[in-house]
Amino acid sequence: MANELFLKYGCNPNQKPSRIFMKDGELPITVLNGKPGYINFLDAFNSWQLVKELKTATGLPAAASFKHVSPAGAAVAVPMSDTLKKIYFVDDLQLSPLATAYARARGADRMSSYGDFIALSDPCDKETATLIQREVSDGIIAPGYTDEALEILKSKRKGTYNIIQIDEAYQPAPIEHKDCFGITFEQGRNELKIDEEMLQNLVTDNKDLTAEAKRDLVLSLITLKYTQSNSVCYAKDGQAIGIGAGQQSRIHCTRLAGNKADIWFLRQHPKVLALPFKEDIRRPDRDNTIDVYISDDYEDVIGDGNWQQMFTEQPAPLTREEKKEWLGRMSGVALGSDAFFPFGDNIERAHRSGVEFIAQPGGSIRDDNVIETCNKYGISMAFTGIRLFHH
Repeated sequence: MANELFLKYGCNPNQKPSRIFMKDGELPITVLNGKPGYINFLDAFNSWQLVKELKTATGLPAAASFKHVSPAGAAVAVPMSDTLKKIYFVDDLQLSPLATAYARARGADRMSSYGDFIALSDPCDKETATLIQREVSDGIIAPGYTDEALEILKSKRKGTYNIIQIDEAYQPAPIEHKDCFGITFEQGRNELKIDEEMLQNLVTDNKDLTAEAKRDLVLSLITLKYTQSNSVCYAKDGQAIGIGAGQQSRIHCTRLAGNKADIWFLRQHPKVLALPFKEDIRRPDRDNTIDVYISDDYEDVIGDGNWQQMFTEQPAPLTREEKKEWLGRMSGVALGSDAFFPFGDNIERAHRSGVEFIAQPGGSIRDDNVIETCNKYGISMAFTGIRLFHH
């Protein structure tokens, strides 16, 4: 290890020179393959913190899929149904617990995860590397790699795949700094511990939180801790299913994340599972096609020549009535917010995507209206008292 590493350029090719370095001590990482760039390292260090905290909070192997310094997906190793395995394109693989966590993290929003940076809480095994090998990804950070896994990953991108190993014992300084416009900002690190203890202040009539709901709320809050604010995260079955990041208004976060959660659920519709794809269609092309198929634009492009090349026969549309009926079955969803909900419209939108459990800081002058809206739908909501802005 060394105390600095020179990079090709910064956020953009014109931003030179560029490096990462430690003022005191050595860098806690070793680059095992490739040449990670500035944004790669930002993704790597943020995503590593996320999965490490998820593992600590749940005791389960964790994985994250990052793009542009926010998670596209995050998950822990909860066994998957056959349906999820199919829509995540892993039904032909043997999955270890760690591979299951990454399959869930990648599968939540496959379009956003295209070209992701991966973080694993545990040493990468052969099964996880085999899954990663066939997906389009920029790199990975993990505390270690088996020999078989390292060999598999080194074969990606013609041998240039970015592989970073981090010292699991590394502890950063309690005070952190960042420069902006030539001015240095200083603050204490956000060392807040997120666990089920934060969910005790239940302010709604419904005060029931299942063990699964507590796990999913903790997962959503830890995910938000490393998501560009404003942000909202929907979670279910040990994984994020919709993340709304970097929006200026809370309702737009809730809508964006809710729409992603709806897409996740619609991908499980029997009509989608039965789409007659030709065998040689690549997974990214299938993802794009499925997203259009379940959108309201499908009937406008159904006669397009490119679409006809995807299928062995033209599939029947998924009608608005069918989508509405299917989404009406969605339930048991947990939602976390990095700051308080200022209006009940956020709860109305969350309810449409099956949200039954909410964790948010509270503290709005309209808390009564938000609580009243939750009570209308029987939603259980905890006030954490803690904001989770990340910039």
